[in-house]
Amino acid sequence: MTVIVLTNCPPGLRGFLTRWLLEISAGVFIGNPSARIRDVLWDEVRQYTGQGRALLAHTTNTEQGFTFRTHDHAWHPIDHEGVTLIQRPSPTETPPVGWSRAAKRRRFGGP
Repeated sequence: MTVIVLTNCPPGLRGFLTRWLLEISAGVFIGNPSARIRDVLWDEVRQYTGQGRALLAHTTNTEQGFTFRTHDHAWHPIDHEGVTLIQRPSPTETPPVGWSRAAKRRRFGGP
């Protein structure tokens, strides 16, 4: 099983992926191509995403039963003792001027 999720990508790339996968929702593709076809599709996705982002998840023979790859995402997969986890970036940006205290707390955390 293979799942590809596209965000803010050109329509031509979505059309390209529908040749091998089903688009079950806007930008969400699912199917069961061979490993060779999956790798070729991922190379094409990485080449033609433009300003967008992409995520590939597929089944594999690991403890979790799946693995995933990202392209231009702020969150990155890391290996921790054989288990793939997502590393979120630390919030280093400052809140924009004019935001309420409640909005800043919801967006950036804190007391």
